Amino acid sequence: MNISRVGVDLAKSVFQLHGVDAQGKAVWKRRLSRNKWIGTLCKALPRGCEVGMEACAGSHHWARVLIGHGYSVKLIAPQFVTPYIKSNKNDANDAEAICEAMSRPNMRYVKIKSIEQQDIQAIHRVRSELKSHCHAKANQIRGLVTEYGLVAPQQLSSLRAAVPCWLEDADNGLTDRFRALLKGLWDDLTYLDQRMDDLNRDIETIAKTDPMARRLQQLRGVGPLVSTALIAAVGNGDQFRRGRQMAASIGLTPKQFSSGGKERLLGISKRGDSYLRSILIHGARSTIHHAKHKDDPLSKWVTGLAERRHPNIAAVALANKTVRMAWAMMQSGEDYNPDRAVA
Repeated sequence: MNISRVGVDLAKSVFQLHGVDAQGKAVWKRRLSRNKWIGTLCKALPRGCEVGMEACAGSHHWARVLIGHGYSVKLIAPQFVTPYIKSNKNDANDAEAICEAMSRPNMRYVKIKSIEQQDIQAIHRVRSELKSHCHAKANQIRGLVTEYGLVAPQQLSSLRAAVPCWLEDADNGLTDRFRALLKGLWDDLTYLDQRMDDLNRDIETIAKTDPMARRLQQLRGVGPLVSTALIAAVGNGDQFRRGRQMAASIGLTPKQFSSGGKERLLGISKRGDSYLRSILIHGARSTIHHAKHKDDPLSKWVTGLAERRHPNIAAVALANKTVRMAWAMMQSGEDYNPDRAVA
């Protein structure tokens, strides 16, 4: 049995494998449990054989395991596998579609993340969820105290200062039962703030110790949060041939709807990591806000753009340029050069 490549449909407990020979003919099909599939695959496949999987939950872990056994692993985005599914969707057809997608010479693959990248990504994911919980808890407090005639301030920092005053004020009309309930909500919010502070310190430590993160922070609008999120998402960026490809993968380039030789560009595509794109744009907005008082080439460029176009367009354009410069710095290992920022 001469197997040249294998497509694997990952799942929680049952894995479907589909192997083909050099001519693309199916010669090996297996449905295996989580504990047995690696051993069975290693017995059937020669070292150096290509193994393909969808880039989904657990795929980066299994990719590192297979690489450790001497196999060449390729991860494919699910949207690029879907066109090759024949007839109905099931595990066997999914594995066959993955195997077929691997045979395409122009197929785009997802770079396998290292354990360090996944550690950093996990910190950012947990921090983002905690932040949403903080806002949800604050909104719950605002809604509840409104029923007792208290107006909560809009800023979260102002709300943190107001809640202890409400709890201590005996003449504000709050009942003992609701005061105890509000104290519990305040404790919940305080706990979430402490967790956020701990994760922020972890991110700052990573940003200080990682050489690439320190270099990226030379860019305008890039701090510990953005630099570490970039590293977690793209690594060193060597999977991209140019900076525009990296910006396109994050969704910062225009979506195209062209036909008959007529070019038509729409809004940004919003592909890729929405969290990374969001913090990049927030950093760009901060840069535009402070660029009015500076006279360097980048500040002049983005200030002029913000005067001609909508501020959101200017922020996205600056975020796009920041990602391109970040890719150039990742590939060259050079520091930020302000003179080349608007070249």
